[in-house]
Amino acid sequence: MAAAKFFAAKHGLGYDADTAVRMPKTICLGGLHTMAPRRILVIDDDPLIRKTLTERLTEEKFSVSMAKDGREGLEVFRSDEFDLVLLDYSMPDTDGLAVLEKLKVRVPDQVVIMMTGYSSVENAVRAVRMGVYDYIVKPFDMDQMLLTIDKSLETVALRSEVQKIRETNRRAFGVHNIIGGSPQTEEVITLIRKIATSGASTILITGESGSGKGVAARAIHQESPDADKSFLTITCTALPENLLESELFGHEKGAFTDAKASKKGLFETAEGGTVFLDEIGDMSLALQAKLLRFLEEKSFRRLGGTRDIEVKIRIIAATNRDLHELVKEGAFRMDLFYRLNVIPIQIPPLRERPEDIPELITTFINRFNEEFKKKINGFNREAMKILKKYPWPGNIRELRNTVERLTLLSDSKTLAPDDLPFEIRLGLARGASESSEAPRVKLPPGGLNIYDLEKDLLFQAVEMAGGNKTRAGKLLGLNRDQVRYWLKKYS
Repeated sequence: MAAAKFFAAKHGLGYDADTAVRMPKTICLGGLHTMAPRRILVIDDDPLIRKTLTERLTEEKFSVSMAKDGREGLEVFRSDEFDLVLLDYSMPDTDGLAVLEKLKVRVPDQVVIMMTGYSSVENAVRAVRMGVYDYIVKPFDMDQMLLTIDKSLETVALRSEVQKIRETNRRAFGVHNIIGGSPQTEEVITLIRKIATSGASTILITGESGSGKGVAARAIHQESPDADKSFLTITCTALPENLLESELFGHEKGAFTDAKASKKGLFETAEGGTVFLDEIGDMSLALQAKLLRFLEEKSFRRLGGTRDIEVKIRIIAATNRDLHELVKEGAFRMDLFYRLNVIPIQIPPLRERPEDIPELITTFINRFNEEFKKKINGFNREAMKILKKYPWPGNIRELRNTVERLTLLSDSKTLAPDDLPFEIRLGLARGASESSEAPRVKLPPGGLNIYDLEKDLLFQAVEMAGGNKTRAGKLLGLNRDQVRYWLKKYS
């Protein structure tokens, strides 16, 4: 009780618990009065300290719970959630470090301030290593204690905000955002999950434009242990060579005409995180050589610099070009290709996984319904068949843009073939004519009515097929149901 008596004397208090409370001036704790009361658990065997802390913290609009020893403290802690625990180091039944260990097992990020009347460097070091936010020696100044509490609760708020950001990023960019249940898509998802948790520092993603390479890159980062670190993107075709080099590696003051101050590059800024190099196939040979050196040595020099800078980052490169062909042509370094191609991911084009189209469409419609305040239900059966058979040269990006346009402009709740863009409605017939090497239809100088042309070609095909809708469909690149739909439409 000696510490308690010294505490009372320091604050001009008698030791009678009924008369011994004289509070220092009030401190506004960072505007915390305006939010829901923060919950604090005080675990201390000294009744005066418990009473003094409880009264002052209650006056400061905190919600306070008390416990007189370690056992009771753990029981109270298990029954509720607390923003902060004020924990005594020495108690009759146990010591504070034993209690701290059990608190951290239950809530690893619990913020704890330890109080002790028996200070030692060894105890303080042990407490900090075990995750204590601060270590306060009794007798303490109440104003200082309140300031420490204020700072610790700022840490709680910051952790909460970081957790919200992580959760938002996980929902927005996690691997679950790769839509589709086709075998090809499932294979890509499985590979991304494996790569994300591995120690792979270089990854190469290939695929056609609009197929989802950027989505895959973000998913790899988001599923990795470093998801809370930076994810920085640069498109290699977006900047001239000298500016791209400066963006990647940074520059020193005076390195070039407009370099009026030193600047960190993406590789330096993204320390511990990920840099996504999109369209790597268009990078110049000179910059390829510098990138290769960085990948090999994990160090670089800023433009105009003289010292090497070491960083630990993950490089994800992507391209829609055939790097094998570029290597043969001498437009891409073979050694860089093999350095990047340690773990390749091939994103299949949408035309090779048409079974993903309905799920993608549903996702896009839900998104645009919310954005545009619409109530589109989806596409009818005939329209969906056309969409699944269309080759989608622009891949998912083209599909997304199409659904966005139709959702925005359509007044119907269920979209039909007539709602589809003309190029998609005729995309099947165009593909069929190209595959059979049919002659191109020349547009007359005076123009024509495209619907009359559709109708004429349809009736010609049915006549040539002797009324057989399946054979007529083969002549036009359509299936039997589509032929029936067009016949119904024009009849």
